[in-house]
Amino acid sequence: MTYAPGPYGYGYAPAPPPPKPGVIPLAPLDLNHVLSGAFGAYRRHWKTLFGMALASYALAAVVVVGLGIAAWATLGDQWEASPASQDPSLSDLAPFLVVLGALWLVVALGMLLATGLLHAAAAVVVQEAVLGRRVGFGTVWRRAWSRLGSVLGTIVLSALAALVPMLLFLVGLVLMLGAMIAGIAASEGNHVDDGTGLALTGLLVLLLALGTIPAVVWIWVKFSLAPTAAVIESAGPLTAMRRSAQLVRGDWWRIFGYTLVMVLIVGGISFAVQMTLRLATHLTVFAEPLTRHATPGTVFAAATTAIAVTGLLQLLAQVLLGPLQPLASGLLYVDQRIRRENLGPALAAQTAA
Repeated sequence: MTYAPGPYGYGYAPAPPPPKPGVIPLAPLDLNHVLSGAFGAYRRHWKTLFGMALASYALAAVVVVGLGIAAWATLGDQWEASPASQDPSLSDLAPFLVVLGALWLVVALGMLLATGLLHAAAAVVVQEAVLGRRVGFGTVWRRAWSRLGSVLGTIVLSALAALVPMLLFLVGLVLMLGAMIAGIAASEGNHVDDGTGLALTGLLVLLLALGTIPAVVWIWVKFSLAPTAAVIESAGPLTAMRRSAQLVRGDWWRIFGYTLVMVLIVGGISFAVQMTLRLATHLTVFAEPLTRHATPGTVFAAATTAIAVTGLLQLLAQVLLGPLQPLASGLLYVDQRIRRENLGPALAAQTAA
């Protein structure tokens, strides 16, 4: 008995490949698809993404530089008038420390705002890139800005989990520092505790902080798809986080692995770029070292220059590489919906319409 050509005979034809109207095939993705899709979306929309990143981080940088200039104009004359041969007192340094603290806070808030806007923009680009559509800067800006509040909400709520190990590390370091001071005082013959108890307590707190890191990573991965869900599904922060948890459930390790690979790639490229630029600018910016006779004004100028140069290098790295990680997260969101909700045919129908 013979069979006609078909699934049981020599004439069986392999299934056709899934449609690929954009940067990824409309089927479950492997690591290569996610990486090539993220870089492909970046390459096709680099002008839009570069413009969004530049606008986001440059706006934050302008605010920081403006505050730095205002602080120097207010306090510079006072510090320049301080005698160079006299060690500055705490009252002399207090304004300097307050200004640096304020600048650090503004930098943190500015980076948070820029990161949220960039995540929202990447989600908009992914939504169009998987369909093979191009989207302009104006459209991306409007859609990203309209969802910025929800995206920031997901980022802030997810980041709250990291506060626990950070606070534990801080408490542990303070206890260890107290133990060190007590040990020095005891070695000088003062009748005080040698700090052994503080040292042991600090060590236990630091170990506890290390023990919380796996939980923080678990929470971070669990909610890693929330910014994309907040944009594509027009969801609020809590709804987007629940949606992310639903999509990640059962695939945590795969999403963690894919995300870790992209983080390492982007981090390695960013480190190489920043180190190269730092080596190129170090001799020119810091050619004149500080001496023990430097005035508070000179110290402030050097510190401000260091902050400005470091911030500029980080800004450049973020502008160039910042979109890649959000793009990969967006593609993982699409991948999970294809796997769980059979989104592929619906996307293919949109491209055919």
